[in-house]
Amino acid sequence: MSDGGCSACPSANGEPVSSYKDYFTFGIWENNIALVQLLGLCPVMAVTTSATNGLGMGIATTAVLIISSVIISLMRHAIPADVRNPIMIAVIAGTVTLVDLAMNAWMHELYKVLGLFIALIVTNCAILGRTEAFAMKQNPLAALMDGIGMGLGFTWALVVLGGAREILGSGTLFSHASSLLGPHFDWLEITIVEVDSGVLLAILPPGGFIVLGVMIALKRVIDERLSEPKNTEPEELVAIQT
Repeated sequence: MSDGGCSACPSANGEPVSSYKDYFTFGIWENNIALVQLLGLCPVMAVTTSATNGLGMGIATTAVLIISSVIISLMRHAIPADVRNPIMIAVIAGTVTLVDLAMNAWMHELYKVLGLFIALIVTNCAILGRTEAFAMKQNPLAALMDGIGMGLGFTWALVVLGGAREILGSGTLFSHASSLLGPHFDWLEITIVEVDSGVLLAILPPGGFIVLGVMIALKRVIDERLSEPKNTEPEELVAIQT
């Protein structure tokens, strides 16, 4: 496959794309990691008790996805087919280590909250799947756009899921953002409703599955509405004979 352009490059669903923009938009909605591929559900369920936690995990996963995809794409011609999986896992593990150290240094409070789940990004099959199915077969720019799109799609799903659970559970949105992400993010902290005790189920694991199921159902409803053909032809007038 030529690396000169992407006009003839297939997307993840086998259909040709017209520009690198298609790689970017494909992962945000149409092939969303969390809502369509249903991959990486361990962090989705575990850390999305608040929108802040979802945003932090999404940023970390996006960084790993972008860096590992570009590195694998650059190395794709030098990686033997027989050992490609161990090499890809080693690249992903090294990238996760760098992200883990960076978050420990610059986002220490968030690092303490997310804890082990940052290291477990290595086992996120969504990242290994994208490097195997896409980055190994595409040029670095295409891999970069795909990594950004998939990462942002995963991030917004985590934020929406965490935000919904947080609002139901405590009536707030992006609580403790200034302490977890830094003082510059204090504008994100919103109190939706003053409650003494919210819906406890929402911040427990069963609540995460319920909210995720609702999100998946809503996405499918929206997709069906968008795919419905628009009736632009005028309705036929039926003459009623008496």
